[in-house]
Amino acid sequence: MKFTIYQESRQGPREYNQDRLAYSYSKEALLLVLADGMGGHSHGEIAAELAVKTLTDAFQNLAKPLLVYPDKFLKEYIQQIHSTIDSFALVNDLPESPCTTIVAALIQGNKLYCAHAGDSRLYHLRNGRLLSRTIDHSVVQLMLQRNQINREEMLYHPERHVIYNCLGGEKSPNIELAPQREIQEGDILLLCSDGLWTGLDDQTISDILNELPLKLAITQLLDLSESTLGKSGDNLSAIGMQWGDSNYDKLAISTSTMALGATTTIINQVKASASKRSAADVSKLSEEDIEKAIADIQAALHRTRR
Repeated sequence: MKFTIYQESRQGPREYNQDRLAYSYSKEALLLVLADGMGGHSHGEIAAELAVKTLTDAFQNLAKPLLVYPDKFLKEYIQQIHSTIDSFALVNDLPESPCTTIVAALIQGNKLYCAHAGDSRLYHLRNGRLLSRTIDHSVVQLMLQRNQINREEMLYHPERHVIYNCLGGEKSPNIELAPQREIQEGDILLLCSDGLWTGLDDQTISDILNELPLKLAITQLLDLSESTLGKSGDNLSAIGMQWGDSNYDKLAISTSTMALGATTTIINQVKASASKRSAADVSKLSEEDIEKAIADIQAALHRTRR
């Protein structure tokens, strides 16, 4: 495999950054994942971090160098993330379960597999044209589908950020799997949180991705959305990936020399920021607790597979 990839996350005008994102690859498979912790729920960043770490850890353990059933991997492990989040809330005596959106893309055998819950999106472009985009699990999207509002009204509706499907919480998520697609030389994928796409229409996103080298395109998308939304904005994050080596880029990664059992994971480092949370709250958010929660669920999964 050969691909170019770049990821970046910004806090925006919010008090802290609840977005998490990462990519992981083996010799013959590539995983991209982005999670947006929901600000209306306590500790959304913990839910997002559990999502990203659980999925990338599972990929590292199973992609040797391929996943046997990519669709099944996405659906089952994303469902397990939901259970992990709720278990974490119970063990740590949190007042409510943290919640997060998720969007994940998996490429192997020149096939693209995608799963999502919530309103974090995946865009798939080819030859300057938008081939597909995930459909948000949001109240305004449902209203649009029912002809209750139009696309322009979606932008300003008071419930435009309300979603009905996510990981964490009392309701089990509906993990939507996109139809399997072929991925070709030069194809571009964009995974992004709503903090990016809220300020930009699909055409603008497509134009920028097709006109600029990948890293510059991602930076410009973040700059433009951040300036457009101003103080009304959100955390904003994106992972961009271009498949193949038709457009030479010094960021390009080739897996040709990787060992069959090797994997590499790059988790975007979100800068810590001050918040008004109490010391008692912060003490519940340790890396050790997160790692233990992940280890516990992985052990349970291992027992189930046996």
